[in-house]
Amino acid sequence: MVVTLDRDRFVETMKTQAEIGSTEGGGLHRLALSEEDRQIREWFRDQLAELGMAVRVDEFGNMFGRREGTDPDAAPVLVGSHFDSQPYGGIYDGALGMIAPLELLRTLEDEEIQTQHPIEIVNWTNEEGSRFQHAMQGSGVWVGAHDIEEEYERTDDDGVRFVDELERIGYRGDRPAAPQEEYEAYVELHIEQGPYLELEDKDVGVVTGVVGFYWGAVTFHGEADHSGPTPMHFRNDALVAAADVITQVRRIPGTLGDRTVGTVGYVDVQPNSINIIPEEVTFTFGFRDPSGDIVETAKARALAEAEFAAEREGVDWEWERRHQSDSVQFSEKCIDAVQSSADDLGYDSMQIVSGAGHDAVHLAEVCDTSMVFAVSEGGKSHTEDEYTSWDDCYSAANTTANAVYRLANGE
Repeated sequence: MVVTLDRDRFVETMKTQAEIGSTEGGGLHRLALSEEDRQIREWFRDQLAELGMAVRVDEFGNMFGRREGTDPDAAPVLVGSHFDSQPYGGIYDGALGMIAPLELLRTLEDEEIQTQHPIEIVNWTNEEGSRFQHAMQGSGVWVGAHDIEEEYERTDDDGVRFVDELERIGYRGDRPAAPQEEYEAYVELHIEQGPYLELEDKDVGVVTGVVGFYWGAVTFHGEADHSGPTPMHFRNDALVAAADVITQVRRIPGTLGDRTVGTVGYVDVQPNSINIIPEEVTFTFGFRDPSGDIVETAKARALAEAEFAAEREGVDWEWERRHQSDSVQFSEKCIDAVQSSADDLGYDSMQIVSGAGHDAVHLAEVCDTSMVFAVSEGGKSHTEDEYTSWDDCYSAANTTANAVYRLANGE
């Protein structure tokens, strides 16, 4: 049996959710635990209530809605994503993965279709990590990767604690933030956030795993001085050393692999004055690749470049590890469910490794897991220019719905 979602209702619901936190540039500004986040949570709760589904909220704000199956002993199939966004991000990132399963539940109710296993839809708290770090915070706490008390104490740029904001919006629930039963599987839909599906002219992506990544920070300690009278050979310029390494972070991936990427996303210069030689510079760097060995090689090369740069410029340096995640291989059972669904629906698909982290990384620690990717036009995401056509959204949503339906019937 093939499940077919109501396309018009699906598109209309996507547009409706995008109104909560909408920006003038056509994007979305719906940060975790903000007023906009509270509003979308209330809206989501109302949608589930219309389906006769109660919502349970755990102590970290993760929201679950459950549709029971015919077998009371069968483990539930979990499906979902997140409603929070990046600052001035797009309307598809995260939200597409929430609206597709919501439409699946509506379709099952409309057509009075039963499943053997229960189906649970989940909205994970703070996937983006843009206001409070870590990214994928809610799912990380739920699977035990992060300590909940430590995560409660995280603060945003204004010094506001996570736990205080969670309580302010009314979503510090009373259920334990941990699995209370075994789960059959987890499926997550997301936009690709990269160019590969579009370049290959595919309808949908069958995600087989997620790249490993490393994030670190390097600090150079030089000597501040007047930018006029100080001769060049007297200078110990922390920014010059940092610039040398930043350039290498850009070049290292090209020597390692087609899927290796490296990024410097943050630089802090002190004293940051036009007339003073920089005394201290801190910058972050990160590498990603499907191979953990390649990630390690890239990191080692970057740190070697930092040591060389410090010696050349006569400055001290130090580094710290910020975060590291091993690559993840999804289960064949779930990959097959996604692939078979795409095939049955007649979509031209390709198997692909995700270049970004998702909640599915954490869920793969507790149950069989897979993902579906929708085409990202131009590969753009985390920006108001993020765009996926409604046709591509619908193809990926239908694939997700049918993969969940298969898994929920033991297929």
